[in-house]
Amino acid sequence: MHTDQILIFDADDTLWENNVLFERVIDGFLDWVATPAERAATRSLLDGIEAANSAALGYGATVFRQSLADCLQRLNDRTPSTAELARIDELLTPLNRREVELIPGVADTLAALADRHHLLLLTKGDQEEQQRKVTVSTVDHHFRGVHIVAEKSVDTYRQLTADLDLDPDRTWMIGNSPKSDIAPARRAGLRTVYIPHEHTWVLEHEELGPDEATLQLGAFTELLRHF
Repeated sequence: MHTDQILIFDADDTLWENNVLFERVIDGFLDWVATPAERAATRSLLDGIEAANSAALGYGATVFRQSLADCLQRLNDRTPSTAELARIDELLTPLNRREVELIPGVADTLAALADRHHLLLLTKGDQEEQQRKVTVSTVDHHFRGVHIVAEKSVDTYRQLTADLDLDPDRTWMIGNSPKSDIAPARRAGLRTVYIPHEHTWVLEHEELGPDEATLQLGAFTELLRHF
């Protein structure tokens, strides 16, 4: 078991449910705008729009709303009406709730880990939106630092390592996203813990080759066996 390590945690879909809420909105949107035969093609169109908007505008519910509106415009070849935009806002209601749903075992596991390790939180997205989720999560007090960034790249991890004078050999990035949590942290020289989530956003998928510095677990609670 590793002792006195620096454990950096992702937030969305690692500590609490996130993408499943977006997927429910997308299901409702597709039910509204697409026939069963059109559903796959419409989802593909939306995925492409989301990829472009995320790269240009960032992440979060506001950008997601724009993507839905853009998709509707592409489908109808016209600007969405006021009524249609109101329908989109209605679909988005679950994303604006002032609460988060912790993944089972997270609260107790973090409490135990905080007694013997240095815990940090690193999440990407809209500053205000992510801070709200951190604040209402009830687990924010376990972290010695909360870092909200626009994107998680190799440079992000290198900068964090330098700013906090972290020892890469004792520093682990823990998350569910191959693209944002694992691959860039690996390239920055950190160790990683990959905890897959069945609802990880399609745009966060990336093939991960074998790496002796990466530990893959089946559940968040398994961290206690290793740390």
